[in-house]
Amino acid sequence: MNPFHHEGGLLHAEAVPLTSIADAVGTPAYVYSAGALRAAARRFRTALAAVPRKQLAFAVKANPNHAVLRLLAEEGYGADIVSGGELAAALDAGMAPGSIIYSGTGKTRTELIAALDAGTGQFNLELEAEAHLLSSLAMERQIRAPAVLRVNPDIDARTHAKITTGRAASKFGVPIHAAIDMYDRLATLGGLDLRGIAVHIGSQIVDLAPLESAYLRVGELVQALRLRGHSITHVDLGGGLGVSYRPSQPGADVEAYGAMVARITRDWNVTLMFEPGRFIAAEAGALLTRVIWTKPGTERPFVIVDAAMNDLMRPALYDAWHEFAAVSPSGERMIADIVGPVCETGDTFARAREIDRVEAGDLCVFHTTGAYGATMASTYNNRALPPEVMVDGDRFAVIAERLEASAIARRRSVSRPIFVTADAIPVDA
Repeated sequence: MNPFHHEGGLLHAEAVPLTSIADAVGTPAYVYSAGALRAAARRFRTALAAVPRKQLAFAVKANPNHAVLRLLAEEGYGADIVSGGELAAALDAGMAPGSIIYSGTGKTRTELIAALDAGTGQFNLELEAEAHLLSSLAMERQIRAPAVLRVNPDIDARTHAKITTGRAASKFGVPIHAAIDMYDRLATLGGLDLRGIAVHIGSQIVDLAPLESAYLRVGELVQALRLRGHSITHVDLGGGLGVSYRPSQPGADVEAYGAMVARITRDWNVTLMFEPGRFIAAEAGALLTRVIWTKPGTERPFVIVDAAMNDLMRPALYDAWHEFAAVSPSGERMIADIVGPVCETGDTFARAREIDRVEAGDLCVFHTTGAYGATMASTYNNRALPPEVMVDGDRFAVIAERLEASAIARRRSVSRPIFVTADAIPVDA
């Protein structure tokens, strides 16, 4: 479904005109479609209908908003988390502890304790030392922690270098050639229910060939581990399916992905685990913004909007493309650079982009911002954090208030700091 569409010359989110949302909460603001979130969640599940045993876990890092997580929990999704904060968010949204997968390279002792005490369903181990720590913590509690070993298959996902995670030089996982011997060692540890393998080679993947290559290598590893006497009951295939950020570049074919997974894994006899994030949330969101100025430039005009790199980091971080459109287009077009008000040249959303002709005061949107948008926002330049709004049919609700600059300033406004010596700090602080 296309949740953002024009009716009567005005851009709507589902049945709500975006002008109504701007009037209610101001700009910039993130707007999500509940219908689009549900549709993507159901499409992903349906695409995997031929996989008999599976667990779906939404990648919380893509969008940790409570309302988004609660909606996906209602759709039967668990959570893929990478921090203690994401664990708390998933639990608070009603996701069952047993449906939570704890990924990530730098889990701290405190975070592991919280996850064990919560009853987290699976720990994806990234290194041998982490397994030893998890083992000791679990034995202290007289429990067994469900765990899998994440392997690095040295596969190029053919996506942006900063979101590729399956190459040999990546910080993620253990080299697949070293996995068998390491698995042998980890299987002897008390407190661990070591039950399988995990793999995740990157994000925004639209070419399924690298995923197929990675899965084939994992299948060979599963067979080799079983020949060594290990019981392999779970394989985590990660996430990473890409979406269409511009009309000329289609997203991943999720139905073809589901067919490929069913074909590759049909003899594995395991529960398969999936961690979609972007695929579920990206197209369900837009960033609503207003033009502050159109400024003449030496080559072309600058369209200066009230959203900035602190609100939407992806263009500055990844040179990412987001379609830009007027809420009430006139039909005329222009070529311009789209920039924000932050004091950085990097605060640039697009250069030499053909867009709807806009003027100061016009409402506009950046499309496909439901994933890795609000979650990456910062308060740089003491700017407010944008509100988040969810639309469901002809209704909308604010699901995250704007965090005003005054609140940010108060956090940094200790007028008379109290200095202490290092020996005055408790040892367990």
